[in-house]
Amino acid sequence: MTNIEERGKVYLVGAGTGDVAYLTVKAYNLLAAAQVLVYDALVDAQLLQCVPPDCLKLDVGKRGGKPSTTQAEINKLLVKHCQQRKQVVRLKSGDPLIFGRCTSEIEALKASGCDFELVPGISSALAAPLLAGIPLTDPVLSRCFAVLTAHEPEVLDWEALSKLETLVILMGGQNLPEIVHQLVRHGRSHLTPIAIIRWAGTPRQQIWIAQLGNILEQTTGLSLSPAVIVVGEVVGLNKYLQPEKIDYQDSTLAQTPMLNNFSTSYQPLTGNTILVTRSVGQSSIFSDRLITLGATVIEMPTLEIGPPSSWEALDNAIANLSDFDWLILTSTNGIDYFFERLIAQGKDSRALAGVKIAVVGEKTANSLKQYSLQPDFIPPNFIADSLIEHFPEKLDGKKILFPRVESGGREVLVNELTLKGAKVIEVAAYQSCCPSGIPPAAELALQNRKIDVITFASSKTGQFFYQLTDKIFSHNSDTNQFLEGICIASIGPQTSKTCQALFGRVDVEAQEYTLDGLTQALITWATNS
Repeated sequence: MTNIEERGKVYLVGAGTGDVAYLTVKAYNLLAAAQVLVYDALVDAQLLQCVPPDCLKLDVGKRGGKPSTTQAEINKLLVKHCQQRKQVVRLKSGDPLIFGRCTSEIEALKASGCDFELVPGISSALAAPLLAGIPLTDPVLSRCFAVLTAHEPEVLDWEALSKLETLVILMGGQNLPEIVHQLVRHGRSHLTPIAIIRWAGTPRQQIWIAQLGNILEQTTGLSLSPAVIVVGEVVGLNKYLQPEKIDYQDSTLAQTPMLNNFSTSYQPLTGNTILVTRSVGQSSIFSDRLITLGATVIEMPTLEIGPPSSWEALDNAIANLSDFDWLILTSTNGIDYFFERLIAQGKDSRALAGVKIAVVGEKTANSLKQYSLQPDFIPPNFIADSLIEHFPEKLDGKKILFPRVESGGREVLVNELTLKGAKVIEVAAYQSCCPSGIPPAAELALQNRKIDVITFASSKTGQFFYQLTDKIFSHNSDTNQFLEGICIASIGPQTSKTCQALFGRVDVEAQEYTLDGLTQALITWATNS
């Protein structure tokens, strides 16, 4: 962990609307270095994945009408961990000083001599109207606006509030009938536009637009929390300022595998919660891509990568690289550990001058480029079977070095190369194993059946997912019955075989066996389901 001060400090941080895309850079960096995280119920689960694995996470509730830790206990927690010289992030939805109840916490920290810092966040009072296409100010319709909480409507001066052009009301979902009653009673017309924006800035966002006279009829029996309510003539501008919706069925965007530059208005995965299984410490580019497309993403590391039990075989092979005709690399992990040992022996890429290199997949090829090397052969379809079928020269008598995972390697690849006359030297370059547990956000979502899709980018992630979740579902007679209704999405044929064996089905398989291909397959699934 970097940038950790010797003295403890509490950061009172605004989480914004909940979606990690609207988190400030400073807030993200503080989460990434946090030793203790104290968070409220409205903080989105995906933000909990921004902290280090060893960060102590403390859920203190603080949601209206639900059990929660008392404010006095929260104050004690902050002081306690700060005095233990911990870097503490107190994460609050929105902005910490807009109805964030920070005063008590700040007073407790100051009384105990604890260092603290306030970090602003994007308040839902500002973000929700904007994301719904509602301007809070307008030269004609709204020259001012007021932000209020309707948690206790009886203490508000409704006579004064009803005279203001635009009202932004937080914590008012449960008291909507009283809000409407008071505004009409104090002179607002039944025809006054009103908007209710629920879960603003997340894939779950919902918007109801009506008038004071009929909004209750439209929302009877619906859960409106957490919501931002906007009252005023500016609500009527929504129809002019909302971006045009894209027809995903006809859109040419839906046909392209290049997904990195999608507009945020193109969100075919909206409404779907996707559990992404991946390696511990792996980049979240795939998850970020899905979030951009509207999905709620929960990450579940199901694979830990580490060094093999012995470097001896790999070191011996590297010492005799000139004996080999080909080096086959099938993963970024194999590349990273191979070059780590190459450098450890005082060598660099020049040691491969007489050795041709074959890789499986563009991702592996891109990893190789980091070492200033271009592969001599990349098979089509990005799978090992294709490597054998399309190998660019006769294999008879060729000596091939194959650094791979220590256990559960590509036996089919080795057998086929051997049958074609090659001499394959397999060496353990790294080891993969199952993590010790499941992140709380992922476990809670699985237990509460909040997952729509589970993605698998390798056979090992599927195997270890099954191993980890078997502990959760052991009280059920059939684990697969518990996963019924969840879409199983695979990156390619080999991974699909594993999923078929474990789960009895595969619902989505990428046509191009890459993460871009898997993303495209999910778009097709979402638009057709």
